Amino acid sequence: MIERWRNTAPACCAPPTDPPPVLLLAGKPESAGAAREFVREYIRYQVPDASDDYVETVVLVACELVTNAIRYGTEPGDSLRVILDADHARTRVEVQDPVRRRPRPRPESEQRDRGRGLIILDALCSTWGVIDAPLGKAVWAEVKAS
Repeated sequence: MIERWRNTAPACCAPPTDPPPVLLLAGKPESAGAAREFVREYIRYQVPDASDDYVETVVLVACELVTNAIRYGTEPGDSLRVILDADHARTRVEVQDPVRRRPRPRPESEQRDRGRGLIILDALCSTWGVIDAPLGKAVWAEVKAS
């Protein structure tokens, strides 16, 4: 009787076949690489006919958001969360971190090798913004499909 029950498990209990839309990362620099791979895999699955240029644009946007969250939104031991939503019209990338301080543009400078993340978002995204999260903030960006 038990064996028969196992063979007729309801469909609700089947493991998911889609890649998850959420990735939890440590607030460490090497997490940016994991975020890039996660985004590539997710978009290739959700939008299989997306161009390589589109995929790499979304990957760059996600990497900028993750890098900024690691650099300015975490302390040692903190984590951050990447949430994706993609269809044939656009991809939304959201990165949540535990710090409430909102990103702000910095003046351009040739002396610094950082501070260009928001400039990149302005150039590559149709829209982006910041919302409060229960424990911190979420910076999100949308890239329109080409």
